[in-house]
Amino acid sequence: MLFQRAQAQFTDRVDAVGPGRWDAPALPGWSVADLVAHLTREQLRVPPLLAGGEPDVVAGQVPTDTDELLGDDPLAAWETAADDALTAWAAPGALDRIVHLPGGSTPALHHLVAMTADLTVHAWDLAHAVGGVTALDAELVAAALRYAEERLGDDGVPGTVDAPVAVPPGADLQTRLLARFGRRA
Repeated sequence: MLFQRAQAQFTDRVDAVGPGRWDAPALPGWSVADLVAHLTREQLRVPPLLAGGEPDVVAGQVPTDTDELLGDDPLAAWETAADDALTAWAAPGALDRIVHLPGGSTPALHHLVAMTADLTVHAWDLAHAVGGVTALDAELVAAALRYAEERLGDDGVPGTVDAPVAVPPGADLQTRLLARFGRRA
C-alpha cells in the first residue's frame, strides 16, 4: 500500500529531526513541530472519518494545538497516530466508504490518495527544513504527481496548496511534483 510507504518515509524524516530543530521554520508560518503536528492530526482524523463522522464533529475530537498533539515525544505521537490511521484504512470495506470532509463528501479511496500525496510532499518539506535527506521514493513521487495533475487546479488550492511554480524543460519527476505543490526544489 503506497499510503503505508508514505507514512514510513515521513516517519524516517521525523526520526531524523535533531535536538533543537523542532522550532526551525518548515513552511510559511509553520515550524518543524507544527508540520509534524499537522500530519499527526490528519492521521488522528482517519478512524472517526472512516466511521462516518461528520467533519465538524471529528474536528472537535482531535486536538489542534501542536504541543497537545506532540507532547514530549513527537516521534511517538506521530507513530501512534500513523499506526491508528493505517489500521483504520486496512479494515474490511474501508476503501469502499464515503468520508465527509469540510469540502464535501468524497470516496474514501480519493481521500487516501490525497493523504498519500500530502505525506509525500511534506516528507520533502520536513527534510528540507532540517537539512535531511530530500530524495523521495520514486513510486510515491509518481503517484503524488498523478494526483496533483488530476486534482489540483491551475491556481493550487487557495489557503491549502500554493499555485504551481515553473520548472525547466526536462525536469525530473520530483522537481515537477514539488513545483506542482508550489515548492522550489
